[in-house]
Amino acid sequence: MNDTLDRDLGEQPIAALMEALNLKPHDVVAASTVQMTHKMVTRAMKGRRLTPNVKCKVRDALNLAGGTSHTMADLFNY
Repeated sequence: MNDTLDRDLGEQPIAALMEALNLKPHDVVAASTVQMTHKMVTRAMKGRRLTPNVKCKVRDALNLAGGTSHTMADLFNY
């Protein structure tokens, strides 16, 4: 039970940012230059704890898709 609390961190700032930019998970995956899945993006938005490598992939793809330059602190609160 405690393990669940450590992994599910609630909706992350990336979800609101993607909504403001009118981006869907598919748009982020399509913009990625590295192998990435829709599941990675969806988990990032929902607040599932991600590895640092996956967080970097999501950040880089979001910046490409939205034409922005957000940092990790802008997208995640953990």
